[in-house]
Amino acid sequence: MPSLDIAAGESLHYEYDAPGAAGATFVFVNALAGSTATWQHQEIGPVLRAAGFGTLCWDFRGQGQSRCGPATELSPRVVVEDLRRLAAHVRPPRPILVGLSIGGLFAAQGHLAGVPAVGLVLVNTLRKPGPRLEWINQAVVALARAGGTRLVMEANLPLLVNPGQLAAMRPGVFTAEPYRPLEPSDGLFRLFAGSLAADWDFPWERLTVPVLVMTGLHDRVFYLAADVEELAARIPTRRTLTFADAGHLIPTERPRPFADALLDFARTLRID
Repeated sequence: MPSLDIAAGESLHYEYDAPGAAGATFVFVNALAGSTATWQHQEIGPVLRAAGFGTLCWDFRGQGQSRCGPATELSPRVVVEDLRRLAAHVRPPRPILVGLSIGGLFAAQGHLAGVPAVGLVLVNTLRKPGPRLEWINQAVVALARAGGTRLVMEANLPLLVNPGQLAAMRPGVFTAEPYRPLEPSDGLFRLFAGSLAADWDFPWERLTVPVLVMTGLHDRVFYLAADVEELAARIPTRRTLTFADAGHLIPTERPRPFADALLDFARTLRID
């Protein structure tokens, strides 16, 4: 698999397939605990490519197969800089940026910082800064420190995904296996801790490309209807799509409807 070298011992793992007849490329931006596997699901990446679109998936430094140095600050600023760096390196034709959770914020920040895009998809991204969001984010870091990503997921999944998804995942959780805390030096922990510096006071009204806002109603952690409606209203050119049968992890919970929604949105864009 290709990688983009940044410095000694640091690189970005990415997976790129150039577009076919459709001429545009979906550029995916992970959630904090995500990876390229989310987008390469058989009902997402292959479906988009079969329809003639390209795909670019990548891991942040600290995720998956990307590498980071021990002294690198894995902050939101670094993630956005890496998105700019990768886009300039690969130069995917007519990018449509797709970000899940905080990945949508990174995609929007990257676009305002110069990452080209003909469209932007925000998947359960919109949220207001304040004591509630700060509490949630601090709790995630504390859980990761105490018991790793497994404890983070087991504590939050009942409030994040639809009941069917939760039932399917139930046999693999709450085992006798001890929790494994993430060490402070671990790349993923550094990403979690660094995310506390994310600036959620984003100027949504400055987005000039068409935006699709996807919301899963089973997200009981980040989704506040009035806040999402207010923030979405600040986006000049927007479409909204609600998934009544999914929560925070729409690509995982409903991969084929998610892919179909991306295709529908892409076909509304001026791609020439």
